[in-house]
Amino acid sequence: MLQISLHDVADLRLRDVAMPDAPPPGWVQVRVRRVGICGTDLHAYAGRQPFFRYPRVLGHELAVTVHALGAGVQTVAVGDDVAVRPYLECGRCRACRTGRTNCCEQLTVLGVHIDGGMCAYMNLPATHLHHAHGVALDGLALVEMLSIGFHAVRRASPRADDTVVVVGLGPIGLGVCLAARARGLAVIAVDPSPHRRAFASDQRLVAQAIDPGTDVVAAVRAACGGSLPDVVLDATGHPAAMEASFGLPINSGTLVFVGLVQGDLRFADPEFHRREVMLLASRNATAIDFDAVIAALPSIDIGAWVTHRTTPATLATEMPLWRDPAFGVIKGMLDMDASTVC
Repeated sequence: MLQISLHDVADLRLRDVAMPDAPPPGWVQVRVRRVGICGTDLHAYAGRQPFFRYPRVLGHELAVTVHALGAGVQTVAVGDDVAVRPYLECGRCRACRTGRTNCCEQLTVLGVHIDGGMCAYMNLPATHLHHAHGVALDGLALVEMLSIGFHAVRRASPRADDTVVVVGLGPIGLGVCLAARARGLAVIAVDPSPHRRAFASDQRLVAQAIDPGTDVVAAVRAACGGSLPDVVLDATGHPAAMEASFGLPINSGTLVFVGLVQGDLRFADPEFHRREVMLLASRNATAIDFDAVIAALPSIDIGAWVTHRTTPATLATEMPLWRDPAFGVIKGMLDMDASTVC
């Protein structure tokens, strides 16, 4: 069967490998149909992804079709199209026992810590498959990406009258905007890209999308009518932007870091302390967040989100181009149905 391996930085290789063994009890074998290309994949390709080792089969934003069942599986049937929750938790640590499976002490993420879904077939635990009946394959492949934003907003616990600012309108930031909109919140977004600001506005994800210019604090204050926002969610994964975001929440406000950067961040502790800002990290998502995204899928123009497509044969050519903002990628999609090796 076909497998795509990131052998080293900027070194993608197509391989013909053996089919996986029959799925064990509680697991299923799936045929991979679509793989969303996300920032994690692009950062790994460029050699800038934390928690990552080479070689690795990328791919964790997956739409799959159930191919075979292990013993005891009753939640899915052969032929079902499902989304995949790619975070494999131990189920035993304190975080897991309290429902925080996304930050399990032994967490392994497909395509990051262990091989992911850029292959024709793979085995997965049936507990990590999510039905979204009637949703096309592209939509199923968006569920994991969008769940990141839904989890981040749930972490922030915004009140109904809170002002919310999302910094960064990459795919994750757009998902944060969608999650806030699903709660009925008005969102102001900040991003220097006219293309991304236009997309967020056209899809009605934000009440206002602004260019931060050279002074992001002043720009946000002006957009919020002279005050600063109650909740700020930074989805940039950019050190300078994340450090600047410490200055954005109102006194007693909340700052959530959704993005991840490989390195250290610096902030002025006296100012942080004076304003008693609550700082939160948001990592991955849980089954609750996947269910919330699936409930929101009917409100999403899936075709508008998937702006670029590729095949296993062209991925190595396309991936470096998609890292360039000039290409205007919102979501790139790998079509595994175009495989020529089975």
